[in-house]
Amino acid sequence: MPNIKSAKKRCKVISAKTMQNKIQKSVLRTNLKKLQAEVKENPAALKTAYKVLDKAVAKGILHKNNAARKKAQIAAMAK
Repeated sequence: MPNIKSAKKRCKVISAKTMQNKIQKSVLRTNLKKLQAEVKENPAALKTAYKVLDKAVAKGILHKNNAARKKAQIAAMAK
């Protein structure tokens, strides 16, 4: 445990940001699962799935190559 005041604050900030990142990743995974199921039935939902992935990349939740791989997998499902 840190003794210095600034180090204590950093611990608090880091734990808060870690929780926020976990929440965002969880929401992303849930949305992707729903969209993958929807794309199988309705290929028009592909645009929405791409939008969700692009926003995740912009926020720094996903790496751009990871998002590209997921887009390719979803597109293959749509065919």
